[in-house]
Amino acid sequence: MTSKITYLGDLRCESEHLQSGTVVLTDAPTDNHGKGEAFSPTDLCAASLAQCMLTTIAILGRTRGIVIDGSYAEIQKNMNPQPRKIAEIVCKLSFKGEFTEEQREFMEHTAMNCPVALSLHPDVKKTVTFSYGN
Repeated sequence: MTSKITYLGDLRCESEHLQSGTVVLTDAPTDNHGKGEAFSPTDLCAASLAQCMLTTIAILGRTRGIVIDGSYAEIQKNMNPQPRKIAEIVCKLSFKGEFTEEQREFMEHTAMNCPVALSLHPDVKKTVTFSYGN
């Protein structure tokens, strides 16, 4: 088992990562009867896409001399009202540093083929932009 999820009531869950003991709370979003005081489950799904992209680039980029420390992503999640589900994840990846064209192509291919990107349903539109520089 990797985690234990406990429903705390009032549309809030506590997720414990069993190996590390890290705890993450989720709330239902304000547009769906919640307080919006924490990430919603769909917020975490959208954030996981960017986290996976950055992590996978960092792992596979090591052997190519690619260092992405300080790089970041900005995420926007767009919901479909009926049926309620994620319609689109807009991900703006910003990489700090200088990269060759070959490295950029590798980074972009790696991002679009990370495990989370490949696991999301094909109906979830992934709009991803890449920027490079200081």
